[in-house]
Amino acid sequence: MRLSDNFLMEIKSRNDIESVISPYVALKRRGSNLVGLCPFHNEKTGSFTVYPQNGSFYCFGCGVGGDVVTFQMKIENVDYMEAVRMLADRCGLAMPQEGYDDSLQKLRMRIYEVNREAARFFHSVLNSPDGREGLAYLTGRDLSPGIIRRFGLGFAPDSWSALYDHLRRKGYDDDLLVQANLVTRRDKGGCFDRFRKRVMYPIIDLRGNVVAFGGRRLRDEDSPAKYINTSDTPVYKKSHTVYAMNLAKNSKADNLILCEGYMDVIALHQAGFDNAVAACGTSFTDEQAKLLSRYTKEIIVTMDADAAGQKSTDRTIGILRQTGVTVRVLRLPEAKDPDEYIRRFGPERFRNLLSGAGNEIEYQLQSALAKYDVDTDNGKWQYLREAAAILAAVDDEIARSLYASRLSETYGVSADVLEREIKAIERKRRAAEKKKTAARIVAGTATPDRINPQRVANLGAAVAEESILNILMLHPSLLDNEGLSVTADDFVTDFNRRVFVRLEECIRQHMTPDVALFSNCFTAEEMGRVVAILNKSVGGDVAQEELADCIKRLRKEKAKHAASDASKLDESDWAEKMKELTQTKRGDQK
Repeated sequence: MRLSDNFLMEIKSRNDIESVISPYVALKRRGSNLVGLCPFHNEKTGSFTVYPQNGSFYCFGCGVGGDVVTFQMKIENVDYMEAVRMLADRCGLAMPQEGYDDSLQKLRMRIYEVNREAARFFHSVLNSPDGREGLAYLTGRDLSPGIIRRFGLGFAPDSWSALYDHLRRKGYDDDLLVQANLVTRRDKGGCFDRFRKRVMYPIIDLRGNVVAFGGRRLRDEDSPAKYINTSDTPVYKKSHTVYAMNLAKNSKADNLILCEGYMDVIALHQAGFDNAVAACGTSFTDEQAKLLSRYTKEIIVTMDADAAGQKSTDRTIGILRQTGVTVRVLRLPEAKDPDEYIRRFGPERFRNLLSGAGNEIEYQLQSALAKYDVDTDNGKWQYLREAAAILAAVDDEIARSLYASRLSETYGVSADVLEREIKAIERKRRAAEKKKTAARIVAGTATPDRINPQRVANLGAAVAEESILNILMLHPSLLDNEGLSVTADDFVTDFNRRVFVRLEECIRQHMTPDVALFSNCFTAEEMGRVVAILNKSVGGDVAQEELADCIKRLRKEKAKHAASDASKLDESDWAEKMKELTQTKRGDQK
């Protein structure tokens, strides 16, 4: 279904782009525009720009851009129609019904519904004779009935079809249960339960929908897999989801505690730390970091104390650092995870430990120290070399100087010598980064343009086309101005021709060209290029003269392109092509 232009303009007028984007991005005014850190890629300097005057956004770092619909699609990871529906709901606007294909939305709603019913089933089993083992496991972990209810914990019975039979009786068909990843099809027909003999942890999104499940085995001999989790479905993408964020987002705490597993989060909430969350999936992702950074400016990382947990902590710190949040790291003495620590020492001691959590620099210096015997000269030298490398990566000069002074005092090395070593490492690092950047730039010139793959081979024509498009978007009355006529046939690159065709359609229908009128004709990736063209500074007060010059240049480039193609023709076709080119050239000279 293609939505009407009038409806799209109504969606835009009722959803001011600044108000749509600001809950996700901290925006600062810069002249007439707004600037912030891009939510779609990691950056330290804001290159994400919002243009309130035309309702568009564009990131100069990653090339993502578009209108409010495009932003909603990208930030919520939904398709075009779902993004429009969400914006329509936001402003109380009814979706047009005629021809509206809401099949995906209906599927998503059905999966939410069946997941909710599955969660009810698992919770009821937990409190029945079939769930005795599961309840014993949870109470053995010191969980109260209240916290079990709050997190909706449950148990999948030791049966191949208990959930399947229950949901079939409720009227849900096999296709839906498979798409929700609650059951698996048998090769010879029929289905069996995906989760069996496991404690069940429902995963709930920010809107309160049950989107997935995690299932933990009771004993090692029950299954080789300690956890089984819902695979990605139309309502769930584990790399974008944070466990218990639906609860933690309402916490009055001024930070978030990032844990490794479900039980750590639940134990912390029971102990009064309602700001605890965990990543869904085996590793922390950029998308999860961006989600957390929308709700807090400080994150305390507390992973398991084993080698895998320490490795995960290092990786997580690196990802979080890119979002601009403050990172502190909590070390747990005498316990492998927060759940065990609280059960052994209690909430108050954990609170004291939490208040003393060191920042990421202190964590890295302490981790490095554990590798060396600093009572020996060789061990001390090796440690200080690694410590200097850690400090060389710190952008804050005051922090770097502070920690360098501490190292100097502790290990009896000259502060000047240590500072010189840090600066030398920093210079080497920056030189290596410049070399990599240069290599990327060179590689980028040889990398095909995914949006307009013909642009590199026809650069002169493409630049002229983009200038023409920009001028006509801003001055649509020039489309039919005498002596400035331009048509789709004049365009060399297919992508720019498509933009022109849509632009011309809007002008012919007496619609003021607007980025919102392109979002239902171009993909979210293509919209970035449309916005980049729209927001170029071309023409100004001499738009008419600039347009005439661009049309002339485009036709010259097209003539060159055609001449190149003509050299590959046979003799009769070549003669005909030369005749056309001659006529075109004469027309340009008039």
